[in-house]
Parts: sequence; structure tokens; C-alpha cells
Amino acid sequence: MSRAVNARLPRIGDWADFAGLAKLQESVLPQTLAAASASPFYRGRLGETLAECPLTSKADLRDAYPFGMLAVDRSRLATYHESSGTTGTPTASYYTEGDWVDLVDRYARMHVGIGPGDTFLVRTPYALMLTGHVAHAAARACGATVVPADNRSLATPYAKVVRLLHDLDVTLTWSLPTDALVWAAAARHAGLQPGRDFPALRALLVAGEPLSPARRDRIAHLWQVPVVQEYGASETGGLAGECPHGSLHLWADRAIFEVYDPQTGRISAEGSGELVVTPLFREAMPLVRYHIGDRVEVTNEDCRCGWALPVVRVLGRFAAGAGLTQLGLEEIVFGLPAEYGVLFWRARHSAGGLHVQIEVDAGHAEQAVRDLDAAIGTAYPIEVRAEALPPGALVPEHVLTAAPEVMKPRGLFTDGEDWNRALRYY
Repeated sequence: MSRAVNARLPRIGDWADFAGLAKLQESVLPQTLAAASASPFYRGRLGETLAECPLTSKADLRDAYPFGMLAVDRSRLATYHESSGTTGTPTASYYTEGDWVDLVDRYARMHVGIGPGDTFLVRTPYALMLTGHVAHAAARACGATVVPADNRSLATPYAKVVRLLHDLDVTLTWSLPTDALVWAAAARHAGLQPGRDFPALRALLVAGEPLSPARRDRIAHLWQVPVVQEYGASETGGLAGECPHGSLHLWADRAIFEVYDPQTGRISAEGSGELVVTPLFREAMPLVRYHIGDRVEVTNEDCRCGWALPVVRVLGRFAAGAGLTQLGLEEIVFGLPAEYGVLFWRARHSAGGLHVQIEVDAGHAEQAVRDLDAAIGTAYPIEVRAEALPPGALVPEHVLTAAPEVMKPRGLFTDGEDWNRALRYY
């Protein structure tokens, strides 16, 4: 089955321009709608064209738990996954072997390349989530050595990750952008210098959070390697990847993307709003006009890469009534001079204005507060209170240095041992 799917998957270069891309999408869409109609959820709900089909919400996926979206016999399933549940009850997703060919192929489009010479550290969740498994499978398919450093496991605290990065000559990593900042702080606590003591590292691959240009530049400056962004979801796999010129392109040869304006209800191919996606080659769990809800800006603009794929900016969440985004605030925070040493921050918006806290070296605290107050006040018509905290206030030292004891359950103990831990794993 996977060979058949692989044979029909488009490749970058199969279309010359956006008109050719649209023609490719139109040729596949009827089969996509027919496949979706085989699931209990979509049976009788779909029109003959995409415009005639309603949006599919996260609530729909939750209501269909666990297999209401299943469009093939369960014997064909290869894996079952659930989302992290950070925005509510987790959603289920499942994939056939053929679906996995598509998932791996999209991930392996990383422009930095993945090959047999790479040692690839995967620092995103495994367990029920999809992200770690896709990166692992793609790296193995490309011949790389995988270091499965799951970020939900007590067995790999930050101090151990730094040791692995250093001792194993890791060349590529896959993580949240924030993790790359935490590693830098943990490395310093271990007496190591990012950008100097990790000479094998050649790129940091990141996803899972909005990433502003300023924070991206700060991470790249710390580690002295490129920071390469990907964007996706557990329900869909990878949706966008970065070209060699730094644009984040939607994989519109594998899915149709639309932008929904929640104020007007209008749906368009470009503009600002909330992302809607229709995967074109999904077997187990076809999705039609799935309203992911992430706020984005999408443009069909030419790029020097020549891929003829839409460019997306992922904006993050808005704070009520303020016009604020995490991405916008992050750009300001990491726009502070690098010598201030700011790696970690948080902000809270209320009726009284915006309270922002940053960890900053003591010698720069007063100036950093003045600069931050002025920059946010210039960007947003809002009362601002910036506060400088000492390093360790937001990310405590024990988080960076801890090595928690991990043990298996046991039943037999000697006289001096604590048998109250008989059935504990940690």
C-alpha cells in the first residue's frame, strides 16, 4: 500500500507556478472527498465541491472520539495518536502505513537535509503525540542515527540533554524553540559554551510554538547554527516547512489551505485569519476543511526558492481586547540587545494594562526595563509595567541541573533501603 501512495505523492517541481499548483489540487480533491465520505462523521455531510462543505472543528473531532472519523477498516491502521490537549480535551488521530509514507516524506523536506552522517536528537514528545514519532521515522528513513530524548520523560532532564548534545556529537536537533534557549542556559551551568563546545551541531530544527524573527536570531546567535522552522499539528502532521531562503511554505501540494475570518465568516485562499486545512492524501482519517484555529497570515507570493507554494506566518494567540500577540511581544523582548542576557520572559494582560517580566543580568536590569517599557509602549497603546528578575527566577537552576533518580518497580529490599518506593518509578 505504501508503494502505491508513494508513487502518487507530488514532488516539489511537479508544478511551475501557482496556477499549476491549483490544477494539481483540483485533480486530487474529488478522490479526497470520496474517501472522507466513507467515515461515519462525514457520511451525508459533504457537497460536490470544497466550497459546499462545512468547516470541521476541533469539537467535531472530540465528539467523534475515538473512531468516528475512521474511513478504512481498523485492521489497516498503523498507529493511533492523541493531541497534547493544551487547548482542551485531546483529539484522536490515526494513520495507515500509506499515511506514514506521506508524513515522513513531508518531514524529510527539511532544506538542511538529513542523512547517514547525522546524529539526530529528537526532543519532542513521543507517547501518544505524533511529533516525535514522525521525526524519528523520517530521520531513520534518511539513514540518520536517532537519539530519542523525549521531552516528557524523567529519564532525559535538561542536564542530560546537554551531555548528549556534547558527548554524542549531535548534528541536528528537533525541539520547541524554547528548549534551545533552556539548553543554552543548562550548558552554561555545566561549564560549556553554546556555539563553541558543540562543534558537530549544524542546525536546530524547531516547531510547536510561534517563532518571531528576533527570537530565531537570538537562538541562532547563541548556538552559531541555522534555526530551521516547521509547522504542523497532531491531527495532520507537518503542514509547512522552510525553504533555503527562510520563508515558511505551506505544503499545498499535499493539502488545500484556506483562511477563515471569524469576524465575517469569509473564507479565502489568502489573508489574515484562522487556518483551515483539507489534507489531500489522507487514508485513515480524511479531514475536510479542518479548522485548526491557529491565527495566520497566508500569501501566494513568489519566493526566490521557486517552489510556488504559499508563505505562512503563524501569529499565536491574541490577548483579549489588546491586539496583542505572543509573536509581537516576543519580537520586542528578543529585540533587546543580546548583551542583556534575556532568554526567558512572561507577560500577563489585564484591565490595568500589561505586566511583563524578564530574566536579565543584574548589570543591565535598569536599562532593560526602560528599553522594554519604551518599545512596548511604542508598539501598543497600552499601559506597560516591565519588571526585571534575576536569572533563575523564571527557569530555576534546579531545572537546568537536576538529575532525577529513575528506578524500576521492585519488591525485594535490604535492611537499609526505603521500601516505601517499591512501586514507584521515580
